Amino acid sequence: MKVLIAPDKFKGTLTGKEAADCIAKGWGQARPADQLHTLPVCDGGDGFGETLAHLVEARKHHCHTMDASGRPIRAGWWWQETQQMAIIESATVIGLARLLPRKCHPFDLDTFGLGTLIEKAAQKGARTCVIGIGGSATNDGGFGLARALGWEFRDKENQSLEKWTSMHRLKTVIPPQAPHPFEKLIIASDVDNPLLGPKGASRIYGPQKGLRSQDMAPSEASLEGLSMVVDHMLKTPYRHQPGAGAAGGLGYGLMAFLGGVAQSGFDYFATRAKLDHWIAWADLVITGEGALDASTCMGKGVGALAKLCQTSDTPCLGLGGIHKKTSHLSSLFTDIYSICPTLTTPESALEKPKKWLRDLARKAGECSSL
Repeated sequence: MKVLIAPDKFKGTLTGKEAADCIAKGWGQARPADQLHTLPVCDGGDGFGETLAHLVEARKHHCHTMDASGRPIRAGWWWQETQQMAIIESATVIGLARLLPRKCHPFDLDTFGLGTLIEKAAQKGARTCVIGIGGSATNDGGFGLARALGWEFRDKENQSLEKWTSMHRLKTVIPPQAPHPFEKLIIASDVDNPLLGPKGASRIYGPQKGLRSQDMAPSEASLEGLSMVVDHMLKTPYRHQPGAGAAGGLGYGLMAFLGGVAQSGFDYFATRAKLDHWIAWADLVITGEGALDASTCMGKGVGALAKLCQTSDTPCLGLGGIHKKTSHLSSLFTDIYSICPTLTTPESALEKPKKWLRDLARKAGECSSL
């Protein structure tokens, strides 16, 4: 058979490329005659930059900036010289995974460091900038990155406001001389939430970043204060745009302050990777991620790939660290295999992820009746 091996990252343990290599090795042990092609997928979250950079042959650069808490860091981004394109993965700068668990409250975090990195890409001469925004630790609506790029925020006394939680006092916004440094800015995301309201940034994604129930009202008031003034000045209701609430309102900030256009991160990857071609080539597709659960079906790359396979009537296997059964998930895949509890314990899976994913792929190959 011709087999397309296209997993996403196994978050916290394996990159998409590492996972693809492990699956290829295990499947090849069970079915050595099969022809394999590896193509890690991504949807705008962790791993987006590395995966996309590999596709377009972009070179990695580094710059000194700061994480979401203001701690100095050296972060990477990618440069494609021929296309004059910069690729940025927000998670490498302001990602939740960069911070110590439960040590930083979102009220004390912002996107300033991401703005510094964006400025470096602009100085390099990028005409196009693609930013994957998943995995952020922040909830500031892009306030920090705007400040880093020269935007000023003032209250009714004309005093400068330097924390996003003070945006309920915002009266005036002063843009820099050249607010849009790129000809095209693509915001790659896997969600389409608005900025405010019950499905907005704070209420849907805030809790996983540390926002508590008592934090919701002040968070909402600050983002509303920011967006009402900015949208009025720009004469565009960006706060209502699909994707404005992605990554703690970073989607909103990139639209309003930089003129960005939101796009499905998976769709952007799929076009660049010629994914339709590879699905048509394959007799079987194998994908996977750390947890196959209800969220897999809600815009994530693995679920989106499985849906494409359904459309083309191509069998698709799902491999996961764990599998939380749902009827919708089961209907997406021809078969599902998981490391835990089938092969080992969660502790052992985290300790030796490459070994167990290879073993799982080998087992799937041995069991396959395709």
